Amino acid sequence: MGVRASALRALLCLTGVSMISAAVVAQSAPVPVEIKGEAGNFKLFRGGQPYVVRGAGTQSTDDLGSLARHGANSVRNWAVGDGSVLDRAQELGLTVALCLDLERERHGFDYSDPSAVDEQFNRVRAEVLAHRHHPALLVWIIGNELNHDYRNPAVYDAVNDISMMIHELDPNHPTTTTTAGIDRSLARVIEARAPDLDFLSVQVYGGLFDLPQALADIRMEMPLMVTEWGTIGHWEVPRTAWGAPIEPTSTEKARRFLEGHEQVLAPMAGRLIGNYAFLWGQKQERTPTWYGVFTADGRRTEAADALQRIWTGRWPANRAPQLGDLLVDGQRARDDVRLLPGGSYVASVRAMDPDRDALTYDWRVMRESEATQSGGDLEYVPEEHRLPNPDNRSGQITWRAPEEPGAYRLYVYVGDGEGGVAHANVPFLIADRT
Repeated sequence: MGVRASALRALLCLTGVSMISAAVVAQSAPVPVEIKGEAGNFKLFRGGQPYVVRGAGTQSTDDLGSLARHGANSVRNWAVGDGSVLDRAQELGLTVALCLDLERERHGFDYSDPSAVDEQFNRVRAEVLAHRHHPALLVWIIGNELNHDYRNPAVYDAVNDISMMIHELDPNHPTTTTTAGIDRSLARVIEARAPDLDFLSVQVYGGLFDLPQALADIRMEMPLMVTEWGTIGHWEVPRTAWGAPIEPTSTEKARRFLEGHEQVLAPMAGRLIGNYAFLWGQKQERTPTWYGVFTADGRRTEAADALQRIWTGRWPANRAPQLGDLLVDGQRARDDVRLLPGGSYVASVRAMDPDRDALTYDWRVMRESEATQSGGDLEYVPEEHRLPNPDNRSGQITWRAPEEPGAYRLYVYVGDGEGGVAHANVPFLIADRT
């Protein structure tokens, strides 16, 4: 027991507080976090020791156990909520980049309205006061992608005011804000209007491989994190003739995680003070499989295995299946697949399992999403139909296309019976016979 803890124990005994209470107080003491170094050579320190963030973003505390088991040491979120993420993270030995959710201009918030800005400031201040001493807290994230479709640079005046407030109330944890991408104009706005931030967090998908050059071009010297990265975004991929984005397979996504870390993030050590992959969990965003490293039924994909490899240097004892192209009527997704209403077609996929587990194939048809939301805003889940498959151990199925004209996707989920799954989908169009 250190000098500070001993003094605390003596004080509590004198005041009649039990040793159990002393332990609780000691556990609730904040762990100081700071950034040291100079431009191009920054490091994050926690409790006086170098701290290398190995983390991912998640929307639910239910996913934290699997995150820790896969070798991560930190998590980021997008809103404080009830703060339970901090308690659960502490139990699992994780730290938290805690996001103070700010209103967005694209949702109608006016950063030129002083009363609205003050009300938001006071709400955030209460959240800071409630959680500033939690030992799992790593850093404060002030708003998520506030530059997305923004026009009013006063948003960063509000960010700076909140950062100054945090530094006054909590000297132990650095502040940041996240941006959707980064360019010279945005960098200059943030430097001029939010100089109180300790570091900047950028979020990039397909643009990850261009990040080193982008940072060189904008000449921004403050420390940086990458707080969202992973597969290529649905806005960055080729589309069918009717506008459906073509989604990479789960195997292609896993490869992109590995290459992104090896070719970009790892070589930028010193320039970056940490990174969080996206997304440890599952969500509907254009499809139910695009961004999450798990499926809706909780099975892990090859991308989760890849992240464990990145975080620990080891693959899981049992790895998820892998697959190649999904074909519909002999055509790939990029071939603009058009089918007749109610027509009979053959779909096939090549799959293998690194552990030679027996594979099962689950085929489904889902309406194409009509969502126009951006920035990760909530989307509805389109209607889905499971296809009857008398031989679910075959990578080929004969099926009937929907009768109703419109845009759809055919999905295949290839499971290994050990909690692993691979997936792919092909957009297709049912044309009206008339």
